[in-house]
Amino acid sequence: MRFERRALLGATGAGLACLLASGCKDKASAAAVFPLQLSETEWRKRLSPAQYDVLRRAATEPPFSSPLDHEQRRGTYVCAGCALPLYASDTKFDSGTGWPSFFRPLPDAVVEKKDSSLLMERTEIVCRRCGGHLGHVFDDGPKPTGLRYCMNGLALRFIPT
Repeated sequence: MRFERRALLGATGAGLACLLASGCKDKASAAAVFPLQLSETEWRKRLSPAQYDVLRRAATEPPFSSPLDHEQRRGTYVCAGCALPLYASDTKFDSGTGWPSFFRPLPDAVVEKKDSSLLMERTEIVCRRCGGHLGHVFDDGPKPTGLRYCMNGLALRFIPT
């Protein structure tokens, strides 16, 4: 079989683009079953296009674009896809990264998944109920946990108390 240089370069570029794309997921994680199951059509009706890209395709919103990054009232941050309570406002802190950050989720709220996109290993955080992509967790947060749950504001909705 003979490969043409242009075809080989195109295939290599497409593969690299897939690896770097935030929406590229392995089949095992895509097959996970969550309690709330909706069709793609139902998700698109429920979410804005930007929320759909983040929650259902694992996109990342631009840093410093979410009003929730500056939210300081007391309340609860819930999943924008299914309204499951995820984070209490007293666990939120200013990480300086441009995304809402928390040092601890509420009990039984999120699920951790291995994320190998962007040619590195990270821990993705998804909603336990609907499987929506929320963001990632890193080990450079404040006490008491030392964790930074770096969340997309588009994946969250704030309910003040």
